[in-house]
Amino acid sequence: MKEYGITSDGQTVHEFTLTNNNQVEVKVITFGGIITSIRVQDRNGIVNNVALGFKNLEKYEDEHPFFGAIAGRYANRIADGKFSLGGVDHTLAQNNGKNSLHGGLKGFDKVIWSGEAVSDNDDTGVQLTYHSQNGEEGYPGALDVVVTYWLTQANELKITYELTAHARTVANLTNHSYFNLKGEGNGTIYDHILTLNADHYTPTDDTQIPTGEIAPVTGTPFDFTTPKTISSGLRTPHPQIITGAGYDHNYVLNRDGLSDDEIGFVARVYEPTTGRIMEVWTTEPGVQFYTGNFLESNLVGASGRVYRQSDGLALETQHFPDSPNQPNFPSTVLEPNEPYHSTTIYKFSTDS
Repeated sequence: MKEYGITSDGQTVHEFTLTNNNQVEVKVITFGGIITSIRVQDRNGIVNNVALGFKNLEKYEDEHPFFGAIAGRYANRIADGKFSLGGVDHTLAQNNGKNSLHGGLKGFDKVIWSGEAVSDNDDTGVQLTYHSQNGEEGYPGALDVVVTYWLTQANELKITYELTAHARTVANLTNHSYFNLKGEGNGTIYDHILTLNADHYTPTDDTQIPTGEIAPVTGTPFDFTTPKTISSGLRTPHPQIITGAGYDHNYVLNRDGLSDDEIGFVARVYEPTTGRIMEVWTTEPGVQFYTGNFLESNLVGASGRVYRQSDGLALETQHFPDSPNQPNFPSTVLEPNEPYHSTTIYKFSTDS
């Protein structure tokens, strides 16, 4: 652990570096629980950072598209910034048009977490803790949050989430890393080949709130049940692609036969020029596939290169958007003192 920087209001931010025996390196800061870089080998043994991010804390304090951050208390969107729980109405910040996004104006991505280095046999990790107060960003009930990043000798970045509510509330956490397996700043993700273990997705309205429909992907650009390039569907005139300016949709993962706490396969991403592969596994019921549609050219990344649209992709494992207002979606209600556990794994390898 070392000092990473001082926030504009005088708080110290620390950086943790996780390494394994295969030259994989993951850097995490306590501001927002942000993963600032993930360095992995290509097929020729060349190591590059495959996660989008910035060089310094000042950039992370500015407005940015949640690079590498923990999104919460509720990841994704809640319609009109409102929901009702037990007959009580709750109002949230409307920070995405008329909707609430990723926890509001100061979500978990903008707070200082307490960090502690941890280990388990040959695996190294950092455990981050945060106490979210009752009423924070409009959410009811205090919430204790523990997020642990593990780097294993099998080249897995394993993320575990543990939540304990002190009163009835809603919660939905994810990590919002953007990946480019060519290397950060090395162009678009158009030619990345994606497989998604999902036969259905949740279409949205023009504000990107789910309509409530659970629609089949068959015959649409949303079908990644067999491998295909991301670009193959990204410029199609499908109404949902137009609405989201690309892919920014929740996929309903195929989890038949799995219990809520069992890990299931989510996705495989393959980048043919480097041979890098990333597999995603989770206990969550959904994943938001996002193609960096709103990356703007005023963002200069860690490599010194400017980010543009589709220079990174996100696979955000989570419950569904707007679940507190969608009774047919898996529930995101947490009962007091009923522990909640979730696990997601990003596993890196190459094709030779």
